[in-house]
Amino acid sequence: MPARDGLRPQRLYAVPRRQVTAALAAPVTRRLVVTDAGHSPAPAPFAASRPSGSRHTLLAVCAGGSGWADAGGRRHRIGAGSALVVPAATPHAYGGSASSPWTVWWCHLRGSDVPELVEALGPPVVPIRHLDRAVALADEIVGRLARDDAAPGRLVGASGAAWKLLTQLIADRSAASPAADDPLSRAMDYLASRLDATVRVPELAALVGVSPSHLTTLFRRATGGGVHAYQTTLRMTRARLLLTTTAATVSEIARDVGYGDPFHFSRQFRQLHAMSPTDYRRRPTAP
Repeated sequence: MPARDGLRPQRLYAVPRRQVTAALAAPVTRRLVVTDAGHSPAPAPFAASRPSGSRHTLLAVCAGGSGWADAGGRRHRIGAGSALVVPAATPHAYGGSASSPWTVWWCHLRGSDVPELVEALGPPVVPIRHLDRAVALADEIVGRLARDDAAPGRLVGASGAAWKLLTQLIADRSAASPAADDPLSRAMDYLASRLDATVRVPELAALVGVSPSHLTTLFRRATGGGVHAYQTTLRMTRARLLLTTTAATVSEIARDVGYGDPFHFSRQFRQLHAMSPTDYRRRPTAP
């Protein structure tokens, strides 16, 4: 059974070691096996320190808040819309930010193909271009492991979802995108990490070292819209995620994504989605 915090479910599932051993010898799952998986909503703890590394590869998808990871001899920041990838046998430690606790889906992976997939990702912090898809796959992994231990195809299904998640992240990273130290990329990262704050274009432009007009041009070329339109897109992506995966109220979600007035948030949401946040949540299958 999953553990629960005060508001939202905290889930953790571990595959019995004998099943992991058998799966690593089976024709299909020997290439990739999910050995453990879970969902840790803010402010539930999700942290660890492994000075000697682990025999598993860690993959964690951060959907909100922020955290940190020590790996490869340096500290890395993990913001909303990024994944943490720590290869097996790599000494590491990680944890959520005290000021902005993170919401994380995570899994541990083993198998003959995992090292090659991880190498293609280029760990430890990987940007996620399609957060909704990544979270859906991560949640599918957890959901698969939540089934009865004896359910046929349980591990095959979880491994298939993990394969899709890894290959999606690889494809996203391989696609044409700004360099990590590019002003546009830094501006996008800054916006993604501060969905609950008001960010002014002149201040953001000064932060990344370009003029406000040039920053606006960069955003229009890359996204078809301006800085605020991009921030609204990020906020609504986060809002849809919270509506479909948590029990948070509309007012709580509005505050989480930077709207002090829940009515303004609801109007903005309805304008973009042609339905209210409540109606979106009630849909049988929300995309």
